[in-house]
Amino acid sequence: MRLLLDFLCRFGWGLVAGLVITSPAAVTAGFFRVNSLVVMGLATFAALLAPAAGGGWPLPAAAAVAAWMASVAWFGEKRRAGLVLCAAAALLLAAATVGVARAVAGPVPVATLVPAALGSLLSGLVVGLTVHAMLLGHWYLNAPGMSVAALRRAIGQALAAWGACLVVAAAAAVPRLPDLLRGADSTTLALLALRWLAGLVGLPVLLVMARKTLDIPNTQSATGILYVACLAAILGELTAQLLAAAT
Repeated sequence: MRLLLDFLCRFGWGLVAGLVITSPAAVTAGFFRVNSLVVMGLATFAALLAPAAGGGWPLPAAAAVAAWMASVAWFGEKRRAGLVLCAAAALLLAAATVGVARAVAGPVPVATLVPAALGSLLSGLVVGLTVHAMLLGHWYLNAPGMSVAALRRAIGQALAAWGACLVVAAAAAVPRLPDLLRGADSTTLALLALRWLAGLVGLPVLLVMARKTLDIPNTQSATGILYVACLAAILGELTAQLLAAAT
């Protein structure tokens, strides 16, 4: 249950962070409104799971309210208010992500907790920004007049999050890799391979393919590739959570 709560907080934080760093001058307000409601749904689900997961964190509930208020602001074309409320939801979900990481880690030194919290936040950005790019690509069906530059920037932001996550994951895994491989069973080895092949190797290839497709330009084909990238990102980060819980 706590793993699901962890994933929901991470995902919601990354998705709403994508809204905060997207220019409302380049993307229509309807995109922000719809995706604020998606964030509200993720935060509401997290808030419902929080007590059963061993902690009554109020942060996801507050984030759900902020996301709902953001959707109302975007519906009224209040761009500044919408961005401020999205930023508030992002901060609340980031704090919830760190709180869950602390609860999962247990009583550990700060030197151990900080990398774990940073890894959780970057993991959320990888999933959230990849899904954000896919949803933005899909939005071109509703607003075909938008410039492809917005989608190109969104893919670039997802690639940047992947790069940061790769550095953190490698720094955490390399010192422990000999011990992990020595005592690992077949299930752990399969999860480890899946984590690296899907989340850390396959994902950037798919994102670069989607970005190259925009040079044609063909937003529909790029969005199709981004659908697969979303699966790779979600699979990779969920596998990372399972490995962390198992080891």
